[in-house]
Amino acid sequence: MPRILMTGASGGIGTSLRKLLPPIYPDLLLSDIKPPADLGANEKFRAADLADLAQCEAICEGVDGIIHFGGYSVEGTWDQILQANIIGGYNLFEAAYRKGVKRVVFASSNHAVGFYPRHHKIGTDVTPRPDGHYGVSKVFGEAVGALYADKHGLRVTCLRIGNFGDMPLDQRRLSIWLKPGDLVQLCRIGLEHPDIHFEIFYGASLNERAWWDNHRAYEFGYRPMGRAEDFREHAMAEQAKLKPDPVGDYFQGGAFCSMEFDADPSRVIDWNKR
Repeated sequence: MPRILMTGASGGIGTSLRKLLPPIYPDLLLSDIKPPADLGANEKFRAADLADLAQCEAICEGVDGIIHFGGYSVEGTWDQILQANIIGGYNLFEAAYRKGVKRVVFASSNHAVGFYPRHHKIGTDVTPRPDGHYGVSKVFGEAVGALYADKHGLRVTCLRIGNFGDMPLDQRRLSIWLKPGDLVQLCRIGLEHPDIHFEIFYGASLNERAWWDNHRAYEFGYRPMGRAEDFREHAMAEQAKLKPDPVGDYFQGGAFCSMEFDADPSRVIDWNKR
């Protein structure tokens, strides 16, 4: 069986996948800057700061494939994002290359394209329109992944993750929800499919209100099991408790778009209606 490294093991997604991945990949090495509080006796863990290339090389030793969920997972200051996601993202790909890792699944984000309006259905080949520092770092990670695939032959899959969780929690998430088991399925495609070179997939379940054309994932065999509309009543009840956000409610990135937004909203929205 291949040895798989999963970074970001202490984060929300990593915590969930620690339970779902071992039956598929028994030789699973976990990593984060600090160990998970509930680390089990049978779990293998090695701490690493992604901003340190030598530490990245150490955790990549003897690894066949990487699921990269490490880094800063929300919007932050430029320096926070720079160290964890941009320098850390580059280091992870460079260490993988140096250590002969064959495949990387990179956790990108819907925030790489967050400034597309919700009424525009987009594919994976659109121009990036990030909605913050975090989104910029994910655009950077996709570009670095493409470089290492094309120049060095690393097999790279980027997952533009929507909203990961057990159910969609509001109206926006009815369009972008990703069930944990469906994320596992996408990771397996990235780690196992023989035809992967460099691909971008949307990390989304079967969402009838989807803003994304995810046909490439389906061409590689993706068959999501989660259906967002099964939770519509709950999501809309939670939506009713939220305050209106004229900017966030218009763009796909939601509240990330309205953070620090000081442009003329009428001009921006009018331009996007073209």
